[in-house]
Amino acid sequence: MTTLSPKVFIKTLGCAMNERDSEHLFAELREKEGYERTDRAEEADLILINTCSVRERPVAKLFSELGAFNLIRKERAKIGVCGCTASALGEKIFARAPYVDFVLGARNVSKITEAIKNSRSVFTGTGYDESEFAFAEGRFNKYRALINISIGCDKQCAYCIVPATRGKEISIPSKLILNEAKKAVESGAVEVVLLGQNVNSYGSRFSSPHKKIDFPELLEEISQIDGLKRIRFQSPHPLHIDDRFLRVFADNPKICKHIHIPLQSGSTKILRAMRRGYTKEWYLDRALKVREMVKDATISTDIIVGFPGEREEDFEESLDVMRQVKFEQLFSFKFSPRELTAAALMGDRVEDKTASKRLWRIHSLYKKQLNEAMDAQIGKEFDVFLELADDRKTLYGKSHNFYSFRIFNGAKEGEFVKVRAVGIKNGALIGEAVEQTR
Repeated sequence: MTTLSPKVFIKTLGCAMNERDSEHLFAELREKEGYERTDRAEEADLILINTCSVRERPVAKLFSELGAFNLIRKERAKIGVCGCTASALGEKIFARAPYVDFVLGARNVSKITEAIKNSRSVFTGTGYDESEFAFAEGRFNKYRALINISIGCDKQCAYCIVPATRGKEISIPSKLILNEAKKAVESGAVEVVLLGQNVNSYGSRFSSPHKKIDFPELLEEISQIDGLKRIRFQSPHPLHIDDRFLRVFADNPKICKHIHIPLQSGSTKILRAMRRGYTKEWYLDRALKVREMVKDATISTDIIVGFPGEREEDFEESLDVMRQVKFEQLFSFKFSPRELTAAALMGDRVEDKTASKRLWRIHSLYKKQLNEAMDAQIGKEFDVFLELADDRKTLYGKSHNFYSFRIFNGAKEGEFVKVRAVGIKNGALIGEAVEQTR
């Protein structure tokens, strides 16, 4: 008699590091407990929600999702809460959702097979070190490999809960990173995405003796892997973007010419209150240096409006940075006070109505700038990797500088194609395939 494999459903809320954690969770369950993945929660034997706690909305969404999954889960199916919110709330999750079976923090991913066997287990210690843990191999995207190069964060930004949920920063040994990248390429990946809270502080601390190496050197070593076509990373900290790093970014042909440089605020006064460590002038110098060194580079950023003490003139400084840099991608949010952060205790709060108006103005300016940037791409040719085809035979892909493309003719999934931009639709460029490139 054939025994059916147990099934796991994973819902990921949050950043690329959460996505990689979800890949690790599944790989460990598959390798050690024989689980198969399903996209239908109602047929799963195990439901995992891997969470984000950077803002209040994802936390609220967690408990909404938990309630929905509890209603549809089959008899004896377990529910586990993983990730940053698990780290932040711990046992408090049971009080709000008593049907949850276990809680597994962002720094305890490797304990998943232990957690599923212990009812009401809680693993949330941020001092636990997984930097050298040999996770089972596995990823959800066959062409792109997400690879952690560090865990935790040593910065103490006033608004950010990450140091409290992911612990101190520890770099993963370069040998492990290189081996993981090589194996990914051997199994079909053409792109690696290097992940860390601050990738350009890589090498500042290891758990065990390790050769001296920093992020530019790591980029150069990874670029030597045969068969690897593209390298991306997220995200560098503006304070540590030095000229040496920018030269590697500009000159290495395997490094994609897109960079995410979180601004948070254009006001030096507010940046100081946020404990960001740089000024408006430093940020502009670094961002405009990217524009100077790499003519087709795209820059994305994050902006918070309504941080405590933000006056109208401070907000105008953020708009000024936007006008000078002209970001191709922007993520903007109203300030959301989080427990365990310094900003949660700050007074001089900005009224929600005022913050909402400022957010609308950010969106309006960005929409105008994005339309101008997209229009400027029409007629240009790009090297696009096509990684997804839908039921209507439409192909989707990214250019080397991170523009999204939809292709309708003369191309196949899994190919690099020379594409000419001929139009715009739903935030993506419409491309005509000119030729297969490699």
